Amino acid sequence: MGHMGPRIVVVGSVNLDLVARVERLPEPGETVGGATFARVPGGKGANQAVACARLGAETTMIAAVGRDPMAAEALAGLREAGVTLSLTEREEPTGVALIQVDARGETTISVAPGANGTLAEVELPPHDAVLCQLEVPDTAVLAAWEACAGLFCLNAAPARPIAVDAELTVVNTHELEALARRDGLVALTLGAEGAVLLDDGEEIARAAPPPVDAVDGTAAGDAFTACLLVSLLEERGEEESLRRACAAGALAASRFGAQPSLPTSAEVDALLRA
Repeated sequence: MGHMGPRIVVVGSVNLDLVARVERLPEPGETVGGATFARVPGGKGANQAVACARLGAETTMIAAVGRDPMAAEALAGLREAGVTLSLTEREEPTGVALIQVDARGETTISVAPGANGTLAEVELPPHDAVLCQLEVPDTAVLAAWEACAGLFCLNAAPARPIAVDAELTVVNTHELEALARRDGLVALTLGAEGAVLLDDGEEIARAAPPPVDAVDGTAAGDAFTACLLVSLLEERGEEESLRRACAAGALAASRFGAQPSLPTSAEVDALLRA
């Protein structure tokens, strides 16, 4: 009996997001009161792993966490989504992101990587694709790339040049400038404008997201990346895959929080039919 969805291994970060919702973002030196506070599982790696699992992929997460009370909270979303965990426990604290979200859904984010900064060697289970981001050290990303037996996908965020040759790279315009090489498939996200898919620099597809009310942009890029990868692995074709990815990103932006906002395949399809 074959496995259900595509098998994806995510090598990346696990954070606990400490989120304050404010009317407007404070200026430097200013205090804005009246915020509401939430603790939400996050980290680009974990967000993308949860997104892949919700979209029907058989997902494994390789990550490092601390031996602290925050670890269980940070991992709760992964466990709930049915992601297989391959964890290293460290003396360093579990990663934390301090996030402020204003009434328009704009964010400021500071990340204290903690244990994420120690991720190095990786052992990959059988897989169809490996997905990495740049919230973990280059060593971990390079090790994952070298051990990858399937499609290697890099979401080059936060932006920095790294010497891997990914089959699929996902970037925004700011991150594109930091890329060392741009061959293969590159998905360029353009925010509200949608996204463009480039093959060796040539545009091969373009899509716009369905209209939604943006509430919180956190993890919209993670939903986009996961949905593009899963859709391509399901052999849906570039155009449809890009359209679905834009819809997934829009859905995530229309809901509060990182992992709680990530859509299922059924929700993506429903939005595209609407």
